[in-house]
Amino acid sequence: MQRRHLLKASLALAAYTGIPSTGLFALQAFANPANGDGQAFDFDWLKQHAKELAGQAYQPTAQKLPDTLANMTPQQFNAIGYDAKHSLWHDLKGQLDVQFFHVGMGFKTPVRMFSVDPKTNEAKEVHFRPELFNYNDSGVDKSQLKGDLGFAGFKLFKAPHLAQYDIVSFLGASYFRAVDKTRQYGLSARGLAIDTYADRPEEFPDFTKFWFVTPNKNSTRFVVYALLDSPSATGAYRFDIDCLNDRVVMDVDANVNARRDIKQLGIAPMTSMFGCGTHERQTCNTYHPQIHDSDRLAMWKGNGEWICRPLNNPPKLQFNAFKDDSPKGFGLVQTDHEFESYQDVMVRYDRRPSLWVEPTSAWGEGAIQLLEIPTTGETLDNIVAFWAPAETITAGKSLHYGYKLHWSALPPVSTPLARVYATRSGIGGFPEGWAPGEHWPKVWARRFAIDFNGGGLSFLPEGTGIEPVVTVTDGKVQDFHVLKIDEIGGYRVIFDWYPTSDKADPVQMRAFIRTQDRALSETWLYQYFPPAADKRRYPDWKQS
Repeated sequence: MQRRHLLKASLALAAYTGIPSTGLFALQAFANPANGDGQAFDFDWLKQHAKELAGQAYQPTAQKLPDTLANMTPQQFNAIGYDAKHSLWHDLKGQLDVQFFHVGMGFKTPVRMFSVDPKTNEAKEVHFRPELFNYNDSGVDKSQLKGDLGFAGFKLFKAPHLAQYDIVSFLGASYFRAVDKTRQYGLSARGLAIDTYADRPEEFPDFTKFWFVTPNKNSTRFVVYALLDSPSATGAYRFDIDCLNDRVVMDVDANVNARRDIKQLGIAPMTSMFGCGTHERQTCNTYHPQIHDSDRLAMWKGNGEWICRPLNNPPKLQFNAFKDDSPKGFGLVQTDHEFESYQDVMVRYDRRPSLWVEPTSAWGEGAIQLLEIPTTGETLDNIVAFWAPAETITAGKSLHYGYKLHWSALPPVSTPLARVYATRSGIGGFPEGWAPGEHWPKVWARRFAIDFNGGGLSFLPEGTGIEPVVTVTDGKVQDFHVLKIDEIGGYRVIFDWYPTSDKADPVQMRAFIRTQDRALSETWLYQYFPPAADKRRYPDWKQS
């Protein structure tokens, strides 16, 4: 499924098999879509239920869909619309509402939905029936829609755009997304990641049930509970979702139980796409200057250090771990929101939100882990970031994590120091201010330009000595220049990297600026792939 469609389906999430977990029910016309029998519900029960479930053998719930749904194209799937007259809180006439996604295509797992009365703590199931949907030009043969097929997910709405613009979407496995004031979806979050980079296939847990607490008429906060299930883990989640004027903030209470030993557990995982940016543009043979949902991994470490790690579209799969203890926050950030930077009128990368994770409980020791997958296009997400606890996750272990997810143009917090404004790179080995032209360098060199702004840089007295501090794990750096850039209110640090061997290993770079003994900026981390390591980009390169 293409990213240029409203709904993104990862059809390779898992090889689903199994049969429906519920039987048939009598189809009737109900004014309220929550037509199931009442059952007692609260979060304590859900946490206990998830823990007990982890002690039982995993039971796949994916179903075999009728052909009219299983063989749909993305366009047909998107043509199915939920009838707003049957939205969950339509009769409430309040500020919030909920609609559901139809099963079909790669979405085979029936997700069960429940409406909770906060006065009685009674939950009633919302059963699937074709009358809830408008099939329009989907080509669906409704005569094949037999029994309770469940739903694929849900989307949330807030006044004044009820039934017009959804602002949160949960769809597929444990994936979900939200928008900011631009109403443009971008990167995705997940409930849990398992074995993303391990010696066995990645596992994609499913949210299999959701409970929606009916709000009062004037409430602007959604309260949603979820049950997560997979071969390796179960989970009980609470989402308190505030849809503000310029952002969506989710307060997440995650309780995870290991069914079996887990080699790599990813907490607060997020998934994005990076095709090309202001550096290493050889992989972006297009008229678009940049193509990405996010341009950097930002980290606020437990010791207070701020780190900017520009994202890469690497020549081969790359995995990096950044150790930390009690991180203050991290996220995949889209810092550039100028249309001129993308020139894309279809998917509007300039409107993509950032996602920032703010821990609200003690996370302890672990690492922020980053997986970058090579890609030649923009149709699949190739960036994954999450928190991995240092402790060993064995069968029977239960963990609790509290955190907030901030979906906004930029994170709600920022460093008081200067930040990395942009990273650029190109051919080096010649005097700055002269194009290589016919004086092509005799020795391979790569030039890097790091722009810093903010943090009071524009107020530094004239003549302040600014020193770039750059370290690399291989090769050498030289030919430093520090240029004042009035247009950004900051400074540009330029240097050339030269190889000292023909090693194909990526080079880890680290840089910041200081004056005397005082740091002026956050830390810039970068992973550079020398030509010898990147035959895709430089197939004829030989070290001089």
